[in-house]
Amino acid sequence: MTTENSKNRLTPTQARAARRERRQNRRKFTRVLIAAAVGGVAILLILGLILPMLGDLGGSSDKAPDGPGKRIESDGKDHIEEGAEHPPYRTVPAASGWHYPQPLAPVSWGIHTEFIPEEKRIHNLEHGGISIAYNCADPASDSCKQLTDSLTDIVNRAREANLKVLMSPYPGMPTTIALTAWTFLDAFDEFDKNRINDFIKAHESSPNAPERFAN
Repeated sequence: MTTENSKNRLTPTQARAARRERRQNRRKFTRVLIAAAVGGVAILLILGLILPMLGDLGGSSDKAPDGPGKRIESDGKDHIEEGAEHPPYRTVPAASGWHYPQPLAPVSWGIHTEFIPEEKRIHNLEHGGISIAYNCADPASDSCKQLTDSLTDIVNRAREANLKVLMSPYPGMPTTIALTAWTFLDAFDEFDKNRINDFIKAHESSPNAPERFAN
């Protein structure tokens, strides 16, 4: 019996090797735990930065919104040839109706410095987009620059979140600012960041738009 136990007993060298292997395994396990913890914290930090922006600016929803803004009866979604005559739109700016087909429209998302004809703008709304139009009494004034800078900041942030938003001047418009989505209009004279963001959040790519998944 004694001889058999002696054969099974580890030599000093083998015992040291076994202890060393156990220490190495413990170190590997600890490193894995630390890496997992660091990765988890990093993910939480990234989500903490991204989610508030998305929540502030909006995104598509499966529920058709009833507001904000005033619901406008639809003028339809007929395509017309460039320059073709058609009945007047219900509102200024228009929130639906006759518009040009591709490749004449829609226009690119983002900042525009020139007026966009309704027949082009409406195609953007049909695709679930948001139009921000502005009308300055004096385009060269400091107040107009301040307004356009504030609107530009909102549009740039929306585009960074890949939201379909465009901005352009609209000379002769009844109000200083007008927000339009498909069959919705919100028009006012004083800049209101929260009001604009709420409109974008509710209506961008909403089910109200006939082609909300188009770009």
